[in-house]
Amino acid sequence: MTKHLLIYGADGATGGRLVSQGLQRGHRIRASHHAPEAPATRHERLEWVQSDLMTRDGLDADLQGIDAVLNAVGIDAGPSTVFDPPELHTEGTANLIAAMRATGVDRLVTISASFVETMARGPIWFRVAAELGLKSIFDQMAEMERILQAAPDLRWTAVRPGWLLDEGPSGDYQVFPDVIPPDLIRTRTGDLADFMLRCAEDDLHIRETPAISRPEPDAVSGPDAVLKEMLG
Repeated sequence: MTKHLLIYGADGATGGRLVSQGLQRGHRIRASHHAPEAPATRHERLEWVQSDLMTRDGLDADLQGIDAVLNAVGIDAGPSTVFDPPELHTEGTANLIAAMRATGVDRLVTISASFVETMARGPIWFRVAAELGLKSIFDQMAEMERILQAAPDLRWTAVRPGWLLDEGPSGDYQVFPDVIPPDLIRTRTGDLADFMLRCAEDDLHIRETPAISRPEPDAVSGPDAVLKEMLG
């Protein structure tokens, strides 16, 4: 069944794949961008809107006529944000929930992280780097999940990927309860988008925190590649 989907963070890596895959699957898409200019993608079933989850202004209008919200916003893990990130996952989620309640939309699929459950994933070099550089962001995601758990009127799903790899869908990713296996690190943005859409389409994993991942080659999951991405 086709749906009218609202995608936040549609100008990001995962959000862009949500837009393209959602259109391919026949959905109507209202895509929110934060930058002054909308991305170049155009389609008869695609509407771009500019909005900011850090304020309630305009969010009610975003949600008019929407069947489900897919939230793909993220915080850049740069030197200026890793220790004091903006409260995008917490304050932003609270603003979104308030707007959803005001407009009668109750289905939300959002991105969290497997590392909210535990940092003990991947080899030791990855665990140390993630603990040092990303803990404040993962702590904020954990608080976001607590905000969702305190919203019994909301049909939410918080998807927990591993460290994101900006690649297309693999077609063979795996879904796990709550956290990816200890020997895995990465999740493709294409796989994440596919799974988020499946959750919205079929009402999967209501009030759950499913995790997704798959083995990736050393060229993208080894220390040289991953640490280079972490350091920007």
